[in-house]
Amino acid sequence: MHGDALKPHANPAGGPDAGVDSSVLELYLADPRQMFNSMDPAPFRQRDLDLKAAEYIVDWAREAPKDQPLGLVVHLGQQAEGGDDGSMLRGAVNDYFLGRAVVTRKRMRQLFRTGRISLLIGLAFMSLMMLAGQAAYSLFSREAYAVLIKESLIISGWVALWRPAEIFLHEWWPILAEARLYDRLAVMPVTLLGIDAPGGLAA
Repeated sequence: MHGDALKPHANPAGGPDAGVDSSVLELYLADPRQMFNSMDPAPFRQRDLDLKAAEYIVDWAREAPKDQPLGLVVHLGQQAEGGDDGSMLRGAVNDYFLGRAVVTRKRMRQLFRTGRISLLIGLAFMSLMMLAGQAAYSLFSREAYAVLIKESLIISGWVALWRPAEIFLHEWWPILAEARLYDRLAVMPVTLLGIDAPGGLAA
């Protein structure tokens, strides 16, 4: 899909039939097939969205107000054979982003699983290092470097807890935000307007 075929537009009225404030993205396409992955061998009705088109929509949605519903208006220069562009695009858009939401939540669950395992390993290693540090201190208590050995072992134990701390404090919430964004996009209404659909086709 060519970049000059895309034009973002935040519509405070929410589109032709909206009753509440919403953010609307308007895309201008010569052909609806520009929205689909040209390398996908599946039939047109079952195709995935073009990756560039999906990334464009996601980037726009990230900038949209979080308290407003989203909408997509596609202006077509022509209609594909079969005359059911609205249903095809709605299904492709909703299915794609619903799938991304599912995959993203699976990624978050896997991250938490990794975090729990890392935490158990880190706590076990930390306990071992504390015991080793105390034993080393007792063994070399008369030496000047006894405290250095003890503290070094304890610090190495704390390092083992760095990864689970990073997961539970920082890594999970951007993934959750991404999943929620995909949820919003998965229920986004799609409207077609064009030469062959002068009145618009809401999907």
